[in-house]
Amino acid sequence: METLVGLLPIIAMFAVMWFFIIRPAQKRQKSTATMQNSLKRGDQVITVGGLHGTIDALDDTTVFLTVADGTRMQFEKVAVGRVVE
Repeated sequence: METLVGLLPIIAMFAVMWFFIIRPAQKRQKSTATMQNSLKRGDQVITVGGLHGTIDALDDTTVFLTVADGTRMQFEKVAVGRVVE
């Protein structure tokens, strides 16, 4: 019984870490993956590097963005940070 009482603070710290750190990070990862999988041609996006562009074409893993003056650039899908409404 004493060993269980001794392990209780460690178990409590793990539970707190789970609810305040790990769980929200997993939710963010899932929502980002959902957003990246639902990209379509014509979406206005911002990459994780801060580049603004319009999706011109999509592959399974890459995205072609049209930026200023019609310049076409190729990025990995995971480089898309968010979709601008």
